[in-house]
Amino acid sequence: MLHIKTPLILHPGLSSPDRRIWLKLENLQPSGSFKLRGIGLLCSQAAAANKARLICASGGNAGFATAFAAAKLGLQAEIIVPETTPVITREHIARLGAAVTVHGKVWDESNQLALGWAEAPDAQYVPAFDHPTLWAGHSTMIDEIVDEQIRFDTIVAAVGGGGLLAGLMTGLQRHGRTDCKVIACETEGAASFAAALKNGSPVRLPEIKTIAGCLGASEVAPWPVDAIRAFPHESVVLSDADALMGVVRYADDLRQLVEPACGVSLAVGYLDHPSIANARDVVIVVCGGVSISADLVSQWGRSPG
Repeated sequence: MLHIKTPLILHPGLSSPDRRIWLKLENLQPSGSFKLRGIGLLCSQAAAANKARLICASGGNAGFATAFAAAKLGLQAEIIVPETTPVITREHIARLGAAVTVHGKVWDESNQLALGWAEAPDAQYVPAFDHPTLWAGHSTMIDEIVDEQIRFDTIVAAVGGGGLLAGLMTGLQRHGRTDCKVIACETEGAASFAAALKNGSPVRLPEIKTIAGCLGASEVAPWPVDAIRAFPHESVVLSDADALMGVVRYADDLRQLVEPACGVSLAVGYLDHPSIANARDVVIVVCGGVSISADLVSQWGRSPG
């Protein structure tokens, strides 16, 4: 097991006698995000199958988790990132010993190259979000929350490609908690899940335009679009300014840095959003992210949005 059990804590300022806001601190994973749970499981299975190379197309966090897993397992990681991936993120990945290739203007173009490379017999393709093994790994978050013995009634998570959401719902189903409300959060420039819910199936967005780059999947995985119908649920789409507010407030309150892709789910708590109006125990998944720095948060704090 490459991931760690992460803390579940009460938010010190948002909780009250009427409603408790819990934070599942996935930003404390060794890879900086929840991605290590599912990707670590898939990469461990690849090592057991005698694969030598891990091929992943990623905007950042999946690639970093793959590089981390490869270093731990003694495998070679080859990470393909789009041009939009910040240089600092590429450097973080490379420092783990991975080979980093920049290809394509968007993730979809990077992924086409990754799929081609992964056809080699010694290679394992590592998907960023759409795979049942990833969801099984991510679902261990729910096991840990249930072990805390709180009767949570609502869970809040950001949605990019849908891997985190799929993992949470997989875990909730396993524990018979289809009564738990699921709140799926996106920014206005990357709301592919909201579009899929409205359409009844995934649709491809014509463009991605958001500061929350890790939410920038132009089309979400199909399974979570169908699976969420078994739960009370709500799609919440907020502005980039709201996501940045979530990042800045969280840095002030918890003295921790997370990406805007994580800030959008934290914003639900900070805004006292109507989606949690009737909730008693809310779990917000602090999904983390590696494309963040103190300098960026400082800039946003001076002039968010």
